[in-house]
Amino acid sequence: MHPKINFLPKKKFDETKLPQGLYYRKDFLSYSEKKEILAFLQTLHPIWEMRYSKNNPPPAGKEQRALLRPVYWLGNWQFACLNYYHPPLGTLNRCMFAESYPPVLQKIVDSAQRKVKELYLAKDIPHGWELNTCLINYYGKKEENGKWIDGARVGEHKDFEPGPVASLSLGERAMFQFVSSVGRNTIAKVVFQQWLEDGSLQIFGGRRWKEELFHRVQRVDKKMGLEIPISIKDFKVRRINFTFRYVPKKDWVKFKNLPLEQKEDVMPYVTKLAKFSAFFENLLSKK
Repeated sequence: MHPKINFLPKKKFDETKLPQGLYYRKDFLSYSEKKEILAFLQTLHPIWEMRYSKNNPPPAGKEQRALLRPVYWLGNWQFACLNYYHPPLGTLNRCMFAESYPPVLQKIVDSAQRKVKELYLAKDIPHGWELNTCLINYYGKKEENGKWIDGARVGEHKDFEPGPVASLSLGERAMFQFVSSVGRNTIAKVVFQQWLEDGSLQIFGGRRWKEELFHRVQRVDKKMGLEIPISIKDFKVRRINFTFRYVPKKDWVKFKNLPLEQKEDVMPYVTKLAKFSAFFENLLSKK
């Protein structure tokens, strides 16, 4: 483990200063939990996805492009080329069964779910809600043609999975912002912002923060000079974020049950994952 993962002493955080609907705890993870999570991350081999594919080509005026960062999904996998999960209409063949949470993440999820039920009204928590899918984003810089290109950011977007979202951060702190609606001729206005620090847990939900506003990672700090020891070719990681969300089980699909076109589009990714994952290797053997 990198010596700087131990970071700073814990400081008490006054949760009452946050707007209603937001929760943040800076010292959520213990040192032993960080160590266990980092050990788990060493077993994963994140992949670079392209935004579009053969059967889902770029819209007119847009070009094929890679995502800004490598990713990994747990619970279910939402491939970019399948257009992610976007209810009410974008639910069919979007979420493919993936690996389960390891015990250390399941413990975190259980704690976050209890906190959600303490903080939010019943109307803000869908029936059957649970944090059953997780996107792992690896933030850092990529070497291209001998130059290091920093892509440690995420543009304005919404998480369309219903109900509250929980976000766990490791590494350098990130400037997280909620912004007003955006458009071609509109400049997004920052409504609320905060630093998400190493070992912190953030939760947001309710109509205001989840449905009305967009959110983004405006930048990831470099002040600590941290490089998290994750083996990704030509990429240096300084922050890792776990975003836990809810997808109703009725919308999960098995790889073998994907239509031929969708299966063709994700096959290269599943093949890469199968090189290191028994779960995905088993999927290919049963396809």
